[in-house]
Amino acid sequence: MGQALVSATAEAGLAHAGGVDKGDDLAALAAAADVLVDFSSPHALEGNLAACIAAGKPVVIGTTGLEERHHWLIDDAAQDIAVLQTGNTSLGVTMLAALVREAASRLGPDWDIEIVEMHHRMKVDAPSGTALLLGEAAAAGRHIDLAQSSERGRDGITGARKQGAIGFASLRGGTVAGDHSVILAGNEESITLSHRAESRMIFARGAVKAALWLTGQKPSRYTMPDMLGL
Repeated sequence: MGQALVSATAEAGLAHAGGVDKGDDLAALAAAADVLVDFSSPHALEGNLAACIAAGKPVVIGTTGLEERHHWLIDDAAQDIAVLQTGNTSLGVTMLAALVREAASRLGPDWDIEIVEMHHRMKVDAPSGTALLLGEAAAAGRHIDLAQSSERGRDGITGARKQGAIGFASLRGGTVAGDHSVILAGNEESITLSHRAESRMIFARGAVKAALWLTGQKPSRYTMPDMLGL
């Protein structure tokens, strides 16, 4: 993603201030940049947010695998700086999430929702941040809590599927950049909403677009749908 971001920045005619993966000082980088983009790791997030707050610079967070405490940190940071956090910076995935929310809100709980995702063999977290983003969209459409309604890791004699549950399945292999499908299965009919990432450049381009938009926003917590006006 670092290399893709450098390419997307140049593609947009912007200057790349640097990256901490190349040994740059984080505080100096935050001071030199107009906006930062974080695709690092959950354990690095707290330090990255602190540097952005100290420099008074907005930040786009695309790091996945975040836990509840990370979201508390983001909420706190958003009182001082503009923060856009998302499980996926793709514009196409953002539109997919909007469609999923609409479909879930219109169809009753007798339509089962299953989310299937596949990524490259090196991905360390599951379900993917995008799958969780889509699950949250479906849950929002149904006005339910995803944490209380999701089903994961089915194996053995699991019993019948619970009505209204949102299921997740994660596949890993090869060099797949990211495939996601949301299946809404009703009685004798089904709908599948899908997105296929063919290159990590789509995430980098979306992140750069989000970063440009974020520079004009006041301190608060934002999402990709906010950026697209959805």
